[in-house]
Amino acid sequence: RAFNHALGDSGVSFFGTAGLRRRHPGRFPACLDGAPLLVPTTSAQLRRDLDRWLEASGVRPRIVAEFEDGALMKMFGQRGEGFFPGPTVIEKEIKQGYGVSVVGRTAEFKERFFAITVERRIKHPAVAAITETARARLFHH
Repeated sequence: RAFNHALGDSGVSFFGTAGLRRRHPGRFPACLDGAPLLVPTTSAQLRRDLDRWLEASGVRPRIVAEFEDGALMKMFGQRGEGFFPGPTVIEKEIKQGYGVSVVGRTAEFKERFFAITVERRIKHPAVAAITETARARLFHH
């Protein structure tokens, strides 16, 4: 048995290499039209929200790969295989860690973050500290 404890949510940024951006210039999100895109699998809520947003925006990228693992998706993005989404709240870390730049941002859909515990109420001091810090510093609750 597990319990979800909401930490917060974040808008979504799109990242890509400089070379990929040169091949797909223009304003965001139109620059994604026809461009290679790396995405989470359809089992992820983020993917379903992303698909709806792309449809509403009239943007049709070429989905070149689907990933269960976000770090693996970012590694392929680092190699210039496609643009990829990530949480705006950790945009700086993604740019520094993978050598990519931000192509654009949207707050029209969100990525949500949870702490998952076996406790209904968070009692363990370490889990409480991590949860409180994430809410206060990362998500500004």
